[in-house]
Parts: sequence; structure tokens; C-alpha cells
Amino acid sequence: MGGSDGKTDGTEDARPEARLERAVRVAEQALIEFEIAVETFRVEVENFSRLHHQKLGPMYTRLDELEAQIAEARAARTGDPEDIRAAQEARARVMPMPGVEELFHGWMDSDGLFPEAAAMLTDQPVRPPERVRPSEEARKLYRELARKAHPDLAQDETERKRRDEFITRVNAAYGRGDEALLRELSAEWDAGPVPEERRPSPSEELYARLEWLAQRKEMLTLVARELEEGAIGGMLRLAPDDPDRLLDEIAEQLLAQVAQREAELAGLLG
Repeated sequence: MGGSDGKTDGTEDARPEARLERAVRVAEQALIEFEIAVETFRVEVENFSRLHHQKLGPMYTRLDELEAQIAEARAARTGDPEDIRAAQEARARVMPMPGVEELFHGWMDSDGLFPEAAAMLTDQPVRPPERVRPSEEARKLYRELARKAHPDLAQDETERKRRDEFITRVNAAYGRGDEALLRELSAEWDAGPVPEERRPSPSEELYARLEWLAQRKEMLTLVARELEEGAIGGMLRLAPDDPDRLLDEIAEQLLAQVAQREAELAGLLG
């Protein structure tokens, strides 16, 4: 009878800590999945912004030039002071004096210089992203690596630093959609040191771990909200399934506007 009571007491003593450990595991995995989603969207926002500038920038410049020429032709025809002022303002918009933010726009991200900027500074080949959204295979490789090597799974500072450095390389490869490099990184991780088995933690440490995970999720929620509420994030929401197609649609609209402005200018000059 007494042995049975001892077994029951032992089970009761172990149960709260075991339940707490399970809660920590669940919270860790949920946070990692959330971070994967946020990082995936951040890559798409940054790639869309850069490709938008690279592909559509010349069209916007052409539109500005046509607007200035139309305003100048109208002012030359009417001589009206208001038309002359409007022409001067339109011309000023074609070649504006760049501000500090404009000078550095597209050259820095949260981790420092963009890869193409760093490449130019080190005389390396520039490899800008080819698409807004990396391929499905690249996304699959990225998610697998993030789940296996995420720094939040580290149990000591040395292991966290190793994982931080590795995930930084993974994020850079994913941002460029580099499937081959992601495969190499996957093989490198699989061949690397196997982390020690997780040792049972005291309840106090588990509670502290849960609190840290909650704070981390709160911070990521703010990052995700800023990305979603930004101008580029808003544009991406217009075509969530195929953001690359959205660039083509915008290009078609801009070409139509260019043709319209050219016809308008020809009418004024003719």
C-alpha cells in the first residue's frame, strides 16, 4: 500500500514540470513558424521594392519627362503665368535634388548593406533577385533549414552564436532565391555537430523561457504589422498568390500611360 502511495506521489511531482516542458516545446515551434512567415514576407517586400525600382524606374522617369514636356508646350502656347509656373514645377520633378534617404534607398536593409551594394564595394559580381517570391523549392529548403537550425532552439550561448551565423547565411541565400546554395547549406548543417540532448530544466527556467518566447512573438508581431502596413506590403496584398505578375501588370499600366502622354504631347506640338 505504502509503495503504491509513493509511486502516485512521484507521478504527481513530475507531472507539472513535464507539462511545462511540453508547453515550452509547443511555444518554441509556434514562434519559429511565425518567424519563418515574417522573414518570408520581409524577403518578398524587399525583393518587390528592388525589382519595382529596377524594372519600372525608367518608365516613371519617362512619364515625368513627358509631363514636363506637355506642361512646357502648354505654357509656350498660352503664355499664361500659371501654365509657366506649372511647367517649371513639372520640370523640377524630373531631376530632383536627392535627399539623404533617397541616396541610400535600396542600399541598406536590417542587416546592413544589400548583397548587390556589398558586391560593388568588394568588386564582386552583383546578383540581384530575379523574382519577388523565391521558387517553391527554395521556400521549402528555407523552411526546413529554419526549423532545424533556428537560434531559438539553442541551449547555450555558444550554440546560439553558431546558429545565428548559419541562419544569417540561410536568409541571404533565400533572399536571392539561390536553391543551389540552400541545398549546400542543408548538407552543411546535416554534417555539422549534433547539439546535446536537452537536459531537464527546473520549473523556474521553463517559466522564464515561456516569458521570453512571448516577448519575442510580440516583437515579431510589430515587425509583421509594419511590413503589412507599408506601401510595398499593401501592393503585395493585391496579388498574394503571384506577386511577380503584379510587376508585369503595373508595367503594362505605365506603358499605357506613356502612350497616352506621348499622344497628348504630339497633339500640343502639332
